[in-house]
Amino acid sequence: MKDTGGTTANQDAGGRDPAAPAAPVGPHDRRPRRGRASRAGAVLALATAAALALGGPAAAAPVDGVPEGAVAAQNPVLGSGPAPGGSADGGPEDPTGGPDPAAEADDRDTGPGDDETGGVDAAELDAFIAAHLERVGLPGATVAVTRGDRVVHTGGYGHDGNGEPLRADSPMRIASLSKSMTALAVMQLVEDGAVGLDDPVRDHLPEFTTADPRSDLITVRRLLDQSSGMSDRGHPDVAGTPQPATLTEAVARLRDAELTSAPGERWQYHNPNYQVAARLVEVVAGEPFAEYLERHVFAPASMADTRSSAPDAPGPGASGGARPEPAPGHIRAFGANVPVAEPPAFGTGSGDVVSTAEDMARWLILQADGGRAPGGERLLSAAAVELTHTPSAPGGRYGLGWMRRGPADGASGTQVWHGGAMSTYSSYQVLVPGTGYGVVALFNSGITLTENDTWGLVEGVLDLTEGRTPAVADSSLWKVDAAFGAATLTVAGLGVLGVRRAGAWAGRRAVLPRWRTALRLLPYALPPLLLPLVNPLLTWVMGGREGTWLQRFYGIPAELAFVAATALVCLAVLAARTVQLLRTARGPAGAVGATDAPAPSGPADGAAGTGW
Repeated sequence: MKDTGGTTANQDAGGRDPAAPAAPVGPHDRRPRRGRASRAGAVLALATAAALALGGPAAAAPVDGVPEGAVAAQNPVLGSGPAPGGSADGGPEDPTGGPDPAAEADDRDTGPGDDETGGVDAAELDAFIAAHLERVGLPGATVAVTRGDRVVHTGGYGHDGNGEPLRADSPMRIASLSKSMTALAVMQLVEDGAVGLDDPVRDHLPEFTTADPRSDLITVRRLLDQSSGMSDRGHPDVAGTPQPATLTEAVARLRDAELTSAPGERWQYHNPNYQVAARLVEVVAGEPFAEYLERHVFAPASMADTRSSAPDAPGPGASGGARPEPAPGHIRAFGANVPVAEPPAFGTGSGDVVSTAEDMARWLILQADGGRAPGGERLLSAAAVELTHTPSAPGGRYGLGWMRRGPADGASGTQVWHGGAMSTYSSYQVLVPGTGYGVVALFNSGITLTENDTWGLVEGVLDLTEGRTPAVADSSLWKVDAAFGAATLTVAGLGVLGVRRAGAWAGRRAVLPRWRTALRLLPYALPPLLLPLVNPLLTWVMGGREGTWLQRFYGIPAELAFVAATALVCLAVLAARTVQLLRTARGPAGAVGATDAPAPSGPADGAAGTGW
């Protein structure tokens, strides 16, 4: 279907999540001038702790995927909120600029009318999506809506990281939606009789082993429903350096992995489960995984612009044409959408597929039509497709590359879905069996404090397909960023003041016992000492999902900028005051007393030898 050419300005009007925690302000001290800078250290230390408390939940899975625990509660927002999403970014102004919505108004194709879609109006969908992106400040998205075996609507909105308008055929990173494609590939081998879902993985992949002998009991099913016992706590897959380059290397790295539960006992989201599954496919099928997907999934499904981005992936698409690389995605910081490159991370089998809204519409049709592609070719039986949609993991929500949610989770009815998130891209796919509708939304912005902005678009589209008026909500992300930005500037200002007055501060304390001076300096030492603990703390908060500092920063830039600024300011003030104390200790007592401090009343009150 023709691209609607929808575009958005990037203006954020505020108010996204009333439950979002308020950002801390900087250490304002209104007491007399003499004590203001000297008391800032204790306040800055407390502010650092507050920033960690707010920022922790936001720094979730730094590569596509769902953080442990988030989907288990069917609340995949990385802190709080109603959205189902991937793992865990908005602004009044986009520095890249963007196309003029009026410039492409006459290039829109609203698609089939109500009689073809069963009630939803494609023009209404188009208007809602464009307005939502403009309202919450997202840089861009591509969207597909299907019903049964028909495409209802596809469109591109906003712009890519190069400033070009997004279209329905723009290449986008689909992150963990890739898992459903890996699961389908495995199920094809199951239907061929080459693999059994309840076969131990080692029966087909002897190279797979861990440091725990219980891994011999991991079955193919337990890989796909994420209950293998492997987890980020037992094997941090993201932050390891260097990252593996092939599936063979990825599986080899698991030799040192610890299981954190018995196979089949507990659901734990872990990307390497799907990397092992992808390696199993290429060993059993006798061809590289990327080539298998190309020949057995993408080509027969007419997904000509979809590919794995694995190093050994084929070059031309199924149609023989060239495949452009996705443009840089965005991080959302201080009210702006900033185009940046995706940090390197291995994701073959678990999150490396690049696709388009048009191709993903075909993918939804295949899922809704019992494994039959839009062109009529059957890739999988209806029973096998239904099996992938059916929860089998403990907790009753995760199937084989798909999840299920219902009214108890805030949905209007049963939904089969999955989310994905990277540092600079995010995505959702949702099927509603009761209405026959399917929705895919691909965003060129990544993990943020909450997913309300992105999930709100999907939820609004689902509302329209079910005859409801979508809720109109604005984004609060820029407000949180503004508060942290103000706090950062306040801390920086206090730091400049503290450094400039270090000499006077040291002079006043030259007559005090050393231990009292040391106690006054101690609060300034805490933020620099605690800074290296921030990333481990975020890893703990996110159930063991590790990430590099860059990946964390991409997710919560304002919060981490505040934490880092606090540590650097405290370090600068600490260094300046220490230097001045040493100078004071070496200089003539009379000179110091005459210029920087009240003269001592007598030798007992502090001779020159009592200072540092």
